[in-house]
Amino acid sequence: MNDEQLLRYSRHILLDEIGIEGQQTLLQSHALIIGAGGLGSPAALYLGTAGVGRLTLVDHDQVDLTNLQRQIAHSLARVGRPKVESAAAAIAALNPEVRVDGIAERADAALLDRLVATADVVLDCSDNFATRQAVNRACVAHARPLVAGAALGFDAQLSVYDSRRADAPCYACLFPPDAQYEEQRCATMGVFAPLVGIIGSLQAAEALKLLLGLPGLVGRLQMLEARRMEWSEIIVHKDPACPVCHARKLVMAE
Repeated sequence: MNDEQLLRYSRHILLDEIGIEGQQTLLQSHALIIGAGGLGSPAALYLGTAGVGRLTLVDHDQVDLTNLQRQIAHSLARVGRPKVESAAAAIAALNPEVRVDGIAERADAALLDRLVATADVVLDCSDNFATRQAVNRACVAHARPLVAGAALGFDAQLSVYDSRRADAPCYACLFPPDAQYEEQRCATMGVFAPLVGIIGSLQAAEALKLLLGLPGLVGRLQMLEARRMEWSEIIVHKDPACPVCHARKLVMAE
């Protein structure tokens, strides 16, 4: 690290759990963020300011006026621009040293298979069940740790799924892919603006801890009810009948 980096990241370096070696690890790391909206905005900004050297943002959408109530990476001046471009500009204004690759495409299986393989950690900041399942499948297939968050109304959840560990559950162990869930979106249900900031920031925290080798939320699903600011937690176990985990076992056995 040069003198400017030592100064920029000095408050991290002062932490025994990080230090110079840990900060160097972050500078050499690559995080993939799926979604540059309410959750992706704070997650990307904090990872960028924390010094994660490369960020890849995936979002097919453009900035809309309705986004500005909660999606803090975007601004009124960038309404109409692709969200990945807007978020990249916001990160560059805070830390121009970070390499940001913006991909303005839908996160389909083929794209995820290519991108997840190159990442050190993946953050699912998407807003629909199909994408979450696709992200999880790619993470399991490539043994990449996944930080998954979700928020709607005044309710949110957060967990870490680390398929590098044989005993760790994946997202599909908790939310089976063939289950029937009623799709609910912010456009129709609404969302409390600071809630996505809370969860997105925590996603960044869990991602940083994974990169640094610190303990995190693997096997624990945390849920927040923001009206009363009440947290609850359930322990999540690996499902021996999980089709996603089973598919990886078959591939590894071949």
